[in-house]
Amino acid sequence: MQTVWYVLGALVFFALIMLSIALHEIGHLIPAKLFKVKVTEYFVGFGKTLWKRRIGSTDYGVKALPLGGYVRLVGMYPPAPGETRVKASGSNFFQQIAEDARAYEWEEITPEDDGTLFYQKPVWQRLIIMAGGVTMNLLLAFLLFLGVTAIAGVARPTLTVASVSECVIPASRTDQTCQPGDPRTPAAAMGVQAGDVIVSFNGRHPADWDQLSTMIRDNLSAPATLVVERGGQTLSLPTAPTVTTGVASRVDPGHNVEAGFLGVSPKVEVQRGGPVAVLKDMWTMTEQSAYALVSFPVNVWHTAVGLVTGQPRDIYGPVSVVGASRVAGEVVTTNQLSSANKVAVVAQLLGSVNLFVALFNIVPLPPLDGGHVAGALWDGLRRVAARLRSRATPPPFDTTKLLPLSWAVTAFVVVAGLVLVVADLVAPVRLF
Repeated sequence: MQTVWYVLGALVFFALIMLSIALHEIGHLIPAKLFKVKVTEYFVGFGKTLWKRRIGSTDYGVKALPLGGYVRLVGMYPPAPGETRVKASGSNFFQQIAEDARAYEWEEITPEDDGTLFYQKPVWQRLIIMAGGVTMNLLLAFLLFLGVTAIAGVARPTLTVASVSECVIPASRTDQTCQPGDPRTPAAAMGVQAGDVIVSFNGRHPADWDQLSTMIRDNLSAPATLVVERGGQTLSLPTAPTVTTGVASRVDPGHNVEAGFLGVSPKVEVQRGGPVAVLKDMWTMTEQSAYALVSFPVNVWHTAVGLVTGQPRDIYGPVSVVGASRVAGEVVTTNQLSSANKVAVVAQLLGSVNLFVALFNIVPLPPLDGGHVAGALWDGLRRVAARLRSRATPPPFDTTKLLPLSWAVTAFVVVAGLVLVVADLVAPVRLF
C-alpha cells in the first residue's frame, strides 16, 4: 500500500508541475491576446498531439511528451531588412538556416495579419508578453509559500539556545564526535547554557537568528562578547574569540566556507507569518537558486560523473521534474511527518520548483524568456539612440541571428535534462 501512495504522490506532484508550466504559458498567452498578437498554438508538452481544440485562431491542446509547453506567437522573426516578405536564401550556412526558419514562420502570415505580428508591437508590450510567464511562476511561488507560512507556519531558528557544542570539530573529519585534543568551542568557554536567550553580540542586538548568524560568521577569529538572558536575569558572559572554521555556505549548503564559529544551536519554533516574511524567505531562496543556476553546468557534469562512477548523489544538487516528483512521493509516504506537515512540505516543494523555473527563464539567453526580453530591450535602446541622434527609426532587431545560440542552449538543456532524469531514476535523492 505504501508503494501505491508513493507512486500516487509522485504522479500528482508531476501533474502539479505540468499545471505550473501550463499557467506559465498562460502568462504569455493572456497579454498576447490583450495586445492583439496573433497566437496560433497553445500546447502543454511536445511531440505528437494527443488532444486539441481550436478556439478562434488558436489551437489549444496537449502533446505526448509532458516536459514543457509553448505558445506560438506569430511574427517572432521580422522580415529581413529591406524586405516586406521573406526569401528563403542565404549566402552561408547559418544565414541559410536563419532564412529557412524565417520563411517557415511566414508561410502562414497573410496581408490581413498586418499589425498583429509580434515584432510589430511596441517594445513595452513585447516586454510584458515575454515577462508574463516568469511573473506567473513568481506569483504561484508566492501564493504557495504564503499559504504554508500563514496557515501551517514555518520552522524558524530563534535566539534561544537549544544546545552548546563542547568542541570544535574540523569540517574535513567525518566523525562528528569530540575526541581528545579537540579545542573547546567559544560558547562552551564563555559558559553559554541551553535555554539562554542571546540578547547581544559584541554590543549589537540581533533581531533574529539570521542576523546573529551573520555577526558570528563575519567575526571570524576576533574576540566576542555575549549578553544573554537566563532565568529572568541579563548576564554579560566572559569574552572569548570565535573560531574560523568550515561552516555550511548559505548559498550552497552542500559546501563549506571559512567563517566564524561560536558553537551554539538555536531552538527551532514553528512561526506563522504574512507577505513580508514570505518575501524575505523568497529572497533568500532566490540567492541560493541564482548560485545554483550559475553552477548548474558544473553540477550536471558532476552528477553525470557520479552516475558513471557510482558516487552518491548530492542532496543539494540539481534534480529533474522526475526527481522532484520522487521526493514528493517520499514525503507522502514517510511516517516522520504528520498529514498536515506533508501537505505543507509538498506545497513548499512546488513553490520552490516555480521559483526556480522563474529564475531559470530570466537567464538572458534564447530561447528562454529572458533572451526574448533582452532582444526587446535591445530593440528599445536602438530606437532611443536613433531618436536622440535625430535619425530614422531602425528596423526591428533580426532575431534569426540568435538562432545558433538558441539551438546551443536548447541542446544543453535537453542533454542536462536527460542526465538528471537518468540520475533520478537510477540514483534518486532521498530525504528520509
